[in-house]
This record gives sequence, structure tokens and C-alpha cells, in this order.
Amino acid sequence: MRISHHKSRQDSGVSESIGFLLIFTLVITGIGLVTLYGYPMLMQQQTSADEQIMEKNMIVLQNDVKSLAYKTVPYKETSLKIGGGTLAVYNLSTLPAISTITVRDASGTVYYVDSFHPGDLRYESVNAKTDLSLQNGAVVKRDRAGQGSVMLAEPRWFYDSTANTMIINLIAFNSTSHLARTGVGTVQMTLIESNYTYYTPAGNVYLDYIPDTDTDFSTAWNNYFTQTLADPSRSGNTFTYRLPLDTARPATLAIKKYTILIKSL
Repeated sequence: MRISHHKSRQDSGVSESIGFLLIFTLVITGIGLVTLYGYPMLMQQQTSADEQIMEKNMIVLQNDVKSLAYKTVPYKETSLKIGGGTLAVYNLSTLPAISTITVRDASGTVYYVDSFHPGDLRYESVNAKTDLSLQNGAVVKRDRAGQGSVMLAEPRWFYDSTANTMIINLIAFNSTSHLARTGVGTVQMTLIESNYTYYTPAGNVYLDYIPDTDTDFSTAWNNYFTQTLADPSRSGNTFTYRLPLDTARPATLAIKKYTILIKSL
């Protein structure tokens, strides 16, 4: 006697439904894993890429500043992409000041430079929580969540031990209004003022540096001044350094001040 087994239509429907639910579950699980682990990694890579691009942009802008100040180029214009944050101008009259530099003699008499404020051109990253600043001819970077900062490109200060001559270049930014930009922008700059003064100091000359505690780049500048100048010390919020001039023989101190107008971003 032959016995035949036949699947009913209901059994076929149940099998197809179970298969669909399994595939659908796997797809949703895959999307969830990508969202949970993959998306943050992609965002982190994008943030890192935006920061690296802006570091290169700041170096380009520093070269523009050098051309204006040292090569007497009348005007510079640079287009750049500003991703993941904002590029803004904080001019020399911004309060609190970005930093304050004073150059004086040993007795405290100021006749070299009194309370110089440079201002800065600053990129503030939203996701990375870092600041990149072009200030006083240097490019510096700081972590907003921490206390440290680093100098990515140095300013043009120079001491010639043979001629016993110290050259200090001070560069300030100014603007006619508050300027800030995200996305794609064009930085237009022109030199509006330059000032050259030469001194023959008879004794030691000191530089006082006071950082802005709100946007503190003092670690970067202290490291630079310690390498370039001499006898670093600190009293409260004021860092003091002695210029490396040899007082036993004739010395020359050249202080050159430049003011650059940022016309647009």
C-alpha cells in the first residue's frame, strides 16, 4: 500500500514567512551594527580630515602674512574650505586681548614695546574641540578640553650672535567688522601699517608675555620663547624672558610692527 505525503499551501506559506523574517532580521541587525560602530568611526575620520585640512590652510595663510609683511606684497587673497567648524577674526582691539607683549629694560621702564596686542585669525572646530590660531606670525593649536597647546609654525624672530642683533617681528590683525565664515570662504588681506624701530640698549632687555586665559596658548608660546630667549620665569599670569643680547659689547634691538587688515572671509 503506497502512502503519499504532500505539503499543504499553509506549510509553504509558513516557510516563506520564516525565511523573510530571518533575512529581514539580519538586515536590520547589520544596519544597527553599522550605525552603532561604523558611523562614529566615519564621523571621527571626517573630523580628523577637516582638522588636517585647516592646519594646511593656516600654514598657507601664514605664508600670505609673510608676503605682506616681509616682501611688501600689497594684497593677498586665498580661497579655502572651512569644514567642521568656524573661521573667525579676533582683531587687535578684541577684549580680553588674545595676548599682551611688552619689551622693557631691567628697571621696568618701557620704551621698546608697551602692551602689544596681536589679535588672531582662529579656526574653532565643533567636533574635535580644538582651536587653530594664526597669531603674531605663528600658527598654534590647542585642545579646548585640556590645558596644553603646541606651535605648528614659528614666527620670524631672529638673534644674530655675531652681530649681537635681535630682531623681533610683531604682527597684528585688524578688521572693519566682526568676520566669521563656515563652508567655503576667501580670505582677503592687505598691509595697512608698518613700523620699524632700532635701539642700542645699554643693559639687559626683557620681554613680558601675558596670555588670554580664555583662549590660552601660553604653553606653545612659552616653549618657543624658552628656546629663543633666555632666563624664563613666571609671576602670576605674566611670563618673563631676557633677550639673549650680549651686554658686554655693542648691541642692536630691531622691533618691527605690522598691522594687517582682513577685509573679508
